[in-house]
Amino acid sequence: MTYCVGLLLDAGIVLLSDTRTNAGVDNISTYRKMFTFEQPGERVISIMTAGSLSVTQTAIARLTEAAEGDGPSILEAASMLEVAEIIGKTLSDVSREVSQKMSGQAQSAKASMIVAGQRRGGAMRLFLIYPEGNFIEATPDTPYMQIGEHKYGKPLIDRVVTPQTSLDDAQKAVLLSMDSTLRSNLSVGMPLDLVVIEADTCRVSISRRIEADDETFHAMSAAWSNALRDAFSAITV
Repeated sequence: MTYCVGLLLDAGIVLLSDTRTNAGVDNISTYRKMFTFEQPGERVISIMTAGSLSVTQTAIARLTEAAEGDGPSILEAASMLEVAEIIGKTLSDVSREVSQKMSGQAQSAKASMIVAGQRRGGAMRLFLIYPEGNFIEATPDTPYMQIGEHKYGKPLIDRVVTPQTSLDDAQKAVLLSMDSTLRSNLSVGMPLDLVVIEADTCRVSISRRIEADDETFHAMSAAWSNALRDAFSAITV
């Protein structure tokens, strides 16, 4: 399984994904689920994936080939909406092809993606793309998207994130949301990939791989656990 979360804020975009894939308790591997396409100063697009690895890897490979000059390219799209449409069609086509090859087998060939970015002169946008290729978009009322095992980290995001949240606080929010998920679901695992895109820069501002022994992440996790225990103890009934 996986957990990926993206925030769309006034100050920019914050994205976080894990890297664990799980095909059974004895077949756990690490694969990148965060992919970035960038023309610094012109456009930046980040994609996070969840679901069938065969579908997501093939879809990303096709998008990469197109960006290198073979087919409709997300690096040439006139808007982020067109980017979402291209990615949605690619994901739908690959899902259908893989499903046909796997017909008769009790295996899933579905995948979903979070797509975020900005092109010069356009607005920052954040989409959740479904296996069928259709999508929904983040709004000021709900300025985030999640895919995978989202239920454990959602309460924190709901309580603390608004469009006005700073990029520093947003990074803290997604990391603690991931920490809650890591503690409650073994199908989500380290290392983590974090990307921050500052508004109107059209480039990746921060790209960070967080390993299992990262001291900063562990200190944050311990501080959050202590704060929760203190808050719980302070509540009376």
